Amino acid sequence: MEFRNLGRSGLKISEIAYGNWLTHGSQVEEDAALACVQQALDEGITTFDTADVYANTAAETVLGKALKGERREGLEIFTKVYWPTNEKKHNDHGLSRKHIMESIDGSLRRLQTDYVDVYQAHRYDHETPLEETMEAFADVVKAGKAHYIGVSEWRADEIRAGHALARELHVPFVSNQPQYNMLWRVIEAEVVPTSEELGIGQVVWSPIAQGVLTGKYKPGEQPPPGSRATDEKGGADMVSRWLDDDVLTRVQELAPLADEAGLSMAQLAVAWTLQNPNVSTAIIGASRPEQVTENVKAAGVRLDPDLLKKIDEVLDPVVQRDPAKTKSPARRDF
Repeated sequence: MEFRNLGRSGLKISEIAYGNWLTHGSQVEEDAALACVQQALDEGITTFDTADVYANTAAETVLGKALKGERREGLEIFTKVYWPTNEKKHNDHGLSRKHIMESIDGSLRRLQTDYVDVYQAHRYDHETPLEETMEAFADVVKAGKAHYIGVSEWRADEIRAGHALARELHVPFVSNQPQYNMLWRVIEAEVVPTSEELGIGQVVWSPIAQGVLTGKYKPGEQPPPGSRATDEKGGADMVSRWLDDDVLTRVQELAPLADEAGLSMAQLAVAWTLQNPNVSTAIIGASRPEQVTENVKAAGVRLDPDLLKKIDEVLDPVVQRDPAKTKSPARRDF
């Protein structure tokens, strides 16, 4: 495993992070989830990402159980706040001071830790003054419940405004967690340049496009039994956007390029995200330990510029690049 600084901060994190968005507490049984986390640890992963909303808080609980007994100083644990959990009443969502202060305590209890390394705003809240949100995050840090703060799926102007307030409050704002992969590059035009300027690193999710970039989905064929596209609890709606014959045909054309690099298609996809110097880590998920072992081999891989050019030539007509596709809900209509 190799390590990178998270943005321009002094915090070092593993190039491959382990996340439990669509698995722990929902898609796979607890024993399998615990085995996947143990495999991640065995492979040298030290960075773990979760959120209170994942599996309606169950994912945090499973991760806390899986990491119990590990040396806390040797881990980097990230979690997030914004979406509603449990009863979903009027103050159970968003980035109000009330929701942030209550949510961090719940997350710490479920994770069985005194602090998280990075506490992230899971979306931008259009209904709460940004000053209120950032002051609450500052108090979380000053209380010792988080070391750093970050955001997820914020647009460039939102990141800039939040970073300015964080500096005024003397709080380290170090990360953005966007979707990013060969097919979804909407952060490249605005978010990445802004983040590079401000010293913010990308903690990217979905580097293999919910499994599409593994090549297992074939044009003109039904999704494989047991795949994410067939599991309504496992993100089938997210995968569906890529289940277009033109997209899938072009993805199949990546197979010889992966062979050329001596990588599986999944490894190629993860390694591709890590070629972006503003990416600090790529989050992988797994339902089986062997998936962790395969994907972690993308750490430390350097792809030849000619190979990157060939990937662009294959995928360019189906790549999503519009920065406007990064957006948070306009209303709390959950």
